[in-house]
Amino acid sequence: MDKAHDVRKVSFYGKRMRLLVDGREYEIDISEHSKKLANASPEQKRHFVISPSGYGIHWPELDEDLSIDGLIGVSHARPVVKTAR
Repeated sequence: MDKAHDVRKVSFYGKRMRLLVDGREYEIDISEHSKKLANASPEQKRHFVISPSGYGIHWPELDEDLSIDGLIGVSHARPVVKTAR
């Protein structure tokens, strides 16, 4: 199975999160994506699991899941399906 993303680094600086994804670095204002994460303690923020597929990040203590696509602003085009006439 191909990975959706290669997530190499997740770190926090106050209300900001830094990600190293697919060789590019991103800095994200977490308050724009998650109230739970924005209000979490530094320890809670550090306790996360990156999905094996590279699709998202899960914070078990917060019961919070965020997709990498949503965090870095990637949208995928839906495949075109032709129907027989």
